[in-house]
Amino acid sequence: MLYFREIDVVKDRSTIIEFRKDSFKVSFGDPSPFGEEEDYVQWVKEKMIDYPDGFVLLELDHIPIGQVELSIRSYEDREIGYVHLYYICEQYRGKGYGKLLHDYAINFFKRNHIKEFHLRVSPTNKRAIQFYRKIGLDEIGPELDGKVIRMRGIVS
Repeated sequence: MLYFREIDVVKDRSTIIEFRKDSFKVSFGDPSPFGEEEDYVQWVKEKMIDYPDGFVLLELDHIPIGQVELSIRSYEDREIGYVHLYYICEQYRGKGYGKLLHDYAINFFKRNHIKEFHLRVSPTNKRAIQFYRKIGLDEIGPELDGKVIRMRGIVS
């Protein structure tokens, strides 16, 4: 059975750290920019106060296979949705689970009356960029001295 559930930062601590570190490895070729584990866990706890349903794991038969992190923030004087993380475990990539994460995100943004969302991606993460284009995102431009590309999607 496939389902989403809110992250429990105590129970899921090792899973969310492992997934986030792997996302850095996939994106940048190295997990070291991840930073301190406790800082990340604290950040998740704080974000979940406002967006508990924005920080979820995707589970298949009670085994976490993916994670999504979503919030709402201000950008150029307007409220937008923000995807902090789309993550699928390596052995499940390319099998449609990323689209499930995206569908979950779109529904989250709709529930929160958000019409536009953004995310940032490493320019070297060609597979992710291809996926984001396939699901309708367009590039806004580079940020952080070219380390990432900001992309935008419309909630329809």
